[in-house]
Parts: sequence; structure tokens; C-alpha cells
Amino acid sequence: MYFRSRAIALPLLAATSCFVPPATAQNYPSKPVRILVGYAPGGGVDTTARLVASALTKAWSTQVLVENRPGAAGNIATEITAAAPPDGYTLVLCNIGSHSVTPARFGKRLKYDPIRDFAFAAKIGGVPNIFMVHPSMPAKSLREYIAYAKAHPGQVNFGSSGVGGSPHMSVELMMNITGIKIVHVPYKGAALALADVMAGHIESSVGNLAGGPLSAVKSGRLRGLGVTSAKRNSRLPAVPTFQEQGVNGFDVTGWYGLCTQAKVPQPVITKINADMNKLLADGSPLWKSLEEQAVDVDTATPEGFMAHVQSEIARWTKVVRDAKLEAK
Repeated sequence: MYFRSRAIALPLLAATSCFVPPATAQNYPSKPVRILVGYAPGGGVDTTARLVASALTKAWSTQVLVENRPGAAGNIATEITAAAPPDGYTLVLCNIGSHSVTPARFGKRLKYDPIRDFAFAAKIGGVPNIFMVHPSMPAKSLREYIAYAKAHPGQVNFGSSGVGGSPHMSVELMMNITGIKIVHVPYKGAALALADVMAGHIESSVGNLAGGPLSAVKSGRLRGLGVTSAKRNSRLPAVPTFQEQGVNGFDVTGWYGLCTQAKVPQPVITKINADMNKLLADGSPLWKSLEEQAVDVDTATPEGFMAHVQSEIARWTKVVRDAKLEAK
């Protein structure tokens, strides 16, 4: 009788020991949290993620780690996040590429639904792209670059963080509007493209203004020809917009946020949102760090953030369709 009772008790004990209580706002986070980044280190998405991770580590007294999973224009990190346990311990630095442009290009072929599979825990802010050239490039403005490209079709290169990302698609849109033909050189991250254009291996590059591009243009290592937003950026007021230089109606502004799985308990989502909004308050250390990196801080509720993403998907779906930029 003793042996029979013990045999029953052991499996029950094992099952009990494997039980993990659901995450709640009271005990979250009780272990390290990871923020996935879909690009190589050094670009705007990576820089933003590391600033956020450092601030959250201090606020939560728990390690928040950045994990780079570059490739497929950020899709690898996004897919991993969608498939992770819904406990709030796997976040992704979601952005215009992963949750707006890529869904617009690939639609139902993606392994994740950009809205249904995610919770939009915290919006961080917006950032334009910037088009840059090596100082040896004869073009001193975007108008001159376009004229040069028209005179040398298919002979001018530009680098980006990868196929289908916001930087790449902003140039595809520019080519569609202006009729120029320049050759795309995709990299596994914005920093790699930036390094090659600074070394003179490629003539031009496009990337989020945040991070390396801002310092490269400010220092004169690269020449900024145009920002993709509707208005000039206050960090580089001398660099005109695409619209100012004849690319009519052009306005591409990226955005950053923290996303996680849709089934993460709502109290945890609420806590992440509240803690991030507190860290991003005007004049805070994180606010200052992001503003220095050309990220315009812009917070929202999870519902407001999701509504923004939905409107961006609709906008980019129309852009992709009208410009015939769907993925083949």
C-alpha cells in the first residue's frame, strides 16, 4: 500500500513543481526580461532598444536584456516574439517595418498577424529616415542626386537595413515618384550599410535618423541629402525634406514601441505601459537620451498605440498597392 501511494504522489509532485503561476502586475517582472531587435547592433532600432532596456533595468531592479535577431527585414525577431510564451518576458522593439510596411507587402503570407497576435504595450516615439551620400558623391542635394541617377540609370547604389524595411521602402517609393532607377544593396542591419557608405564602398545609404546616421551627418563623414518626414528635423535643420526638393507628397515617418504577445495578462500590459510612460515623461533621463538620438517621444495607451498601428497598415497597404511594391 505504501509503494502504491508513493507512486501516485510522485507524479503529482512533479506536475505541481512544473506549475508556473500566471504573470500578474504584482510579481512582474520576477526574472530577466528580453527585448528582441530584428536588426544588427548599431542601428536606430537597436540604439533605442538599448536605451529603453537600461532605463527599465533600473526601474524594475531586474535585468532587461537586448537580444539581436537580425534578418528578413526584422521578421525573424517578430516571429519569435509572436510564438513566445505569453508571460510578458519576451518583448520586441516593434516598428514601422515589422508591423506596418512588411504586413502591407506580404499580407497573409506572414507567419504572424501584426494586430491579432500582439499586444501593443508601449509606444515610444517617431523618427524619420535620412538619405545620405559619401562626401565624394558629386550630388550636393537630393535634386542633384535624382538628376545624377537619371543620367546614370542602374549605375548608382544605395544601402539599407534590409529588403522590405521602412528605409528600403521609402527609397522604392521615391523611385516610383521620380522615375529614377538605383540599385538596392540590402544589409542585415542599418549599421552595416552605414559603415559601407562611410568607407566609400557604396555611394549612398538610407536609414532611421536615430543612432549612427545622425552623428555621421553632424560630423561631416556623410552628407545628408534629405529627411523623409513632412517637416525638417530639429537636430539637422539644414537638411531639407524630400517634399521640399520636388518629391511631391512624400512623408515617411517611422515609429518605435514595445510589443508582446496578445495573450499576455492585461495587468502586465497595463504595468509595462504605465512604467514606460513614466520613464518617457518630458525631461526625464530616457526622454533626453531618446531626443538626443532624434527620436521624438510620443506615448500612448495600448489601445491608442494599436489604433496607430492599424492606421499605418492601412496607409502603407495603399502606398504599396498604388506603387506596385508588393513582394514577389
